[in-house]
Amino acid sequence: MEDANQIEQWDAMLMHMARQHEGGVHQLLDTYFGFLRRKTDFFTGGSQGDAEKIALEKFRHHQEIAVKDKAKREKEKAEQKAIKEQEKLRKEREVEIESSKIVEVSEEEAKRIKASQEKKQESNKVEVVNGDSAVANGDATSSIPEAKISEEEKKEENDDDEDEDSKGKIKPNSGNGADLPNYSWTQTLQEVELRLPFKVDFPVRGRDVICDVQRKSIRIGLKGRPLVIDGETYNEIKTEETYWTIDDRKTLILTVEKVNKMEWWSRLVTSDPEINTKKVDPESSKLSDLDGETRGMVEKMMFDQRQKQMGLPTSDEQKKQDMLQKFMKQHPEMDFSKAKFC
Repeated sequence: MEDANQIEQWDAMLMHMARQHEGGVHQLLDTYFGFLRRKTDFFTGGSQGDAEKIALEKFRHHQEIAVKDKAKREKEKAEQKAIKEQEKLRKEREVEIESSKIVEVSEEEAKRIKASQEKKQESNKVEVVNGDSAVANGDATSSIPEAKISEEEKKEENDDDEDEDSKGKIKPNSGNGADLPNYSWTQTLQEVELRLPFKVDFPVRGRDVICDVQRKSIRIGLKGRPLVIDGETYNEIKTEETYWTIDDRKTLILTVEKVNKMEWWSRLVTSDPEINTKKVDPESSKLSDLDGETRGMVEKMMFDQRQKQMGLPTSDEQKKQDMLQKFMKQHPEMDFSKAKFC
């Protein structure tokens, strides 16, 4: 067998030679055999036909290796393609099976499941109780303390009252979106996720669903029933990056990617009530998922927002102030008492 390292040590030099031959392989071989003719006794040093025999032997040897290598690469490529096709078919089959799966349960199991769901819903409720209310427990009564509003919450309410632009807008949910009667949605700077539970008494399959997502509109519902969503989106979306699934045979989960990744949506479709984007929490979006440039811009926005809330200069304003201070130090002879730096 050949020593691959020994052969490859000449690759750089031979590649350099090959690049100098604009005539291609023909010119390169002509140069190589011309070298053997002029500088060696390759053609005349042995018996008649020896040179041709050696050249053909080496040619056929490397030709055989090249053909085998090509066949191996094509085989690996075909195997990888077959694996990908099988994986694609497997996933499609899993989705099909999941969408059509019906699980039968006994009456006792159904009651247990219902009780568990009711208990979970009960634990998520937040009750607002008047300070004069009381709960009787045997002969004793225990008063329920008044619900207290923190100074920060009062300040936020006052800010809303003072800000005309914020009037009539709802506070974002924990995912920077909105919880509406028929569906809820959340967002990051990159994506919007919609969760729409179908209020039907049968398991929903993919073929039952209408989900038409265009660059500036969304239509969602069940075939044969009125659409739940049919309207123009707040802004443009990438239709090629859109996907949806059916969760628990009841809820449609739609994920769309924003075209403009530097803005918060105030609504999903234009018919929805607006959220107050000033209340959006940028920390809940995954800054680590953004590229370096976008992350830097978002962090700057967050810093400037905090500075404005505290009545302090933004990063750009601070930079201008620093420049003015530096200029004043360099020119103490000038009067800056009435100077304004814009």
